[in-house]
Amino acid sequence: MKKKWQKIIHHIADAVGRVIFPPRCVLCDELLEPGQTWLHPQCEKDIFRVQEPVCMHCGRPVLAEGEEFCPDCKRKKNGSFSFRQGKALFVYQGRIKKAMYRFKYANRREYAAYFAVYADEKYGEWLRKIAPEAIVPVPMYGKKQRKRGYNQAKVFANALARQIGVPVRTDLVRRTRNTTPMKLLNDTERKNNLKNAFQTTQSIVKYKKILLVDDIYTTGSTADAVAECMRQAGVNDVFYMSICIGKGH
Repeated sequence: MKKKWQKIIHHIADAVGRVIFPPRCVLCDELLEPGQTWLHPQCEKDIFRVQEPVCMHCGRPVLAEGEEFCPDCKRKKNGSFSFRQGKALFVYQGRIKKAMYRFKYANRREYAAYFAVYADEKYGEWLRKIAPEAIVPVPMYGKKQRKRGYNQAKVFANALARQIGVPVRTDLVRRTRNTTPMKLLNDTERKNNLKNAFQTTQSIVKYKKILLVDDIYTTGSTADAVAECMRQAGVNDVFYMSICIGKGH
């Protein structure tokens, strides 16, 4: 009953907010017409949603039916993965790139509501099946977060939590040092870059199944590092969800 009322209050607050701050299209950032939700009809055609066939591990689109893993996941030694399975909403190409830039750096935190609603629509059955006990956003380094003002992964996690009724825990894993942007590094450098970059807290011991979330999945190095840290602390299963994922081929 408490969750039901919390959801009702959130919807009311969201409706009031949409009156005070007219909603903008997630893709082009222009104002929406009355009755339009999240995307202009013409922009809807320019967003690349993740569709089957996809990698069985990370959820990245693959070229052909029957292809089990994407090239990045195939390269992992002996198929050893730190997180059990991942899902993604959109392919990181085209106009979504600018939308994600605004979401991360231009304070367009309201986009998270759309991402969460679509995540529930697309993967609601999967989320209910895996039944995570908590949602954990990939943590940012403290100084970096204070400079930006927010962690976009946490913003998405909070929106998703309101949508599916699973609590967010930001106190289970912390980032102990700043790291170089992963897109600038090769595979070996990525691994070294993330070595000992994350640390769990004692509070994690009561959780056995966690959903880790982030904004963009590229090679999976960050997700692997956080998930491995969690598993070493006693978490049985770590699942992963990102808003966007690189095409990978």
